[in-house]
Amino acid sequence: MRANAARQVGALALQSAGDLVVDAKTVLAWLLAALGAPAAVAALLVPVRESGSMLPQAALVPWLRRRPLRKRVWVAGAIGQAAAVAVIAVVAATTRGALAGWLILAALAGFALARSLTSIASKDVLGRTVPAGRRGQITGWATVASGVVAVTLGLALRVFGGDEADPRHLALLIGVGGLTWLLAAAVYSRVDEPAGTEPAERAPGAVATATRLLRDDAAFRHFVLARTLLLVSALASPFVVMLAGREGGAGLAGLGPFVLGSGLASLFGGRVWGVAADRSSRLVMVTAATIATTVTLGFLGMLQVAALRESAWLYPLTYLLLALAHTGTRIGRKTYVVDLASGNRRTEYVAVSNAAMGVLLLVTGGVSAGLATFGPEVALAFLAVLGLVAVPVGLRLPEVSGEHAATG
Repeated sequence: MRANAARQVGALALQSAGDLVVDAKTVLAWLLAALGAPAAVAALLVPVRESGSMLPQAALVPWLRRRPLRKRVWVAGAIGQAAAVAVIAVVAATTRGALAGWLILAALAGFALARSLTSIASKDVLGRTVPAGRRGQITGWATVASGVVAVTLGLALRVFGGDEADPRHLALLIGVGGLTWLLAAAVYSRVDEPAGTEPAERAPGAVATATRLLRDDAAFRHFVLARTLLLVSALASPFVVMLAGREGGAGLAGLGPFVLGSGLASLFGGRVWGVAADRSSRLVMVTAATIATTVTLGFLGMLQVAALRESAWLYPLTYLLLALAHTGTRIGRKTYVVDLASGNRRTEYVAVSNAAMGVLLLVTGGVSAGLATFGPEVALAFLAVLGLVAVPVGLRLPEVSGEHAATG
């Protein structure tokens, strides 16, 4: 079991490190600005990245169930992500303007589709190979390890980045980041996964499965609702970066504090949230929602004070706190859905919840993008309201972790 845990931590850490280098909320948004791409493309980065990885998953369930070794699906997804990242790097180095923006967005969509394979397979392999009560720590340790990489990268950008965002430098950084997925695939392929331990019966269609679960399974339906309301920590961050860009420069040195913030959130939040999630993933989600909402409301209040609005520390600090909350949200919801069920039911839960979230993310992202036409502050207020509602909804979730954890 320890070898399996170590291999999964290593592979997930490599993948997470790559994610930080190709982060739609920070690095890619900074890259599009440097390339002179339209603002409309930047607004689509996060919805395409997140929804593209979630929407296909319910349709993939019947196919995944027929795979005796589901780690191979994860490996294929990792290779696909490496290929998409390589395309982004080439486009960034060779093109400019609107063409570059739309090509990068198309490559990001391909990246997201490949990510759907690793997302749906990883929870299933984790449930097969690591006992309940230790799964949150797998994700937590992987997050901590990726945080070390992000801290190093953030400090390097801050010290050596300079005042100009040269697309060629970002292209090189992204290209090197793509190698992490190839290394992750090599590590994950060595996970010792039992083959054929679950029946490969014919599964109903994706739409039928989703309809049945959302209609008949109250606990699962409640989880999907809570997860939707937790979007505040994911969608608020780009607006903070956007406002920071208005107040300061757009050089690589300016990008450094935000990458550093992501790394610190992973480094310090991953371990703490992972251990807490194994005790109560429900309370981790509630706590993260409370932090994200409080930080967003506090940030909106500080923006009304001219001296604070122009402060150099306000935006990176706000981003750091939101990133810490988002780390807790991600670890909490991942642990919760794995502990909520076992076997093929776990696969269904992961796929359907992610597909439902893909749709809801597009809707919520569209609403916040529309509200942002009246100013980022209006969109942030809307997201804070979602966070306020998330707290009582999360408290009503059934407890499935700790001594109540599923044993599958």
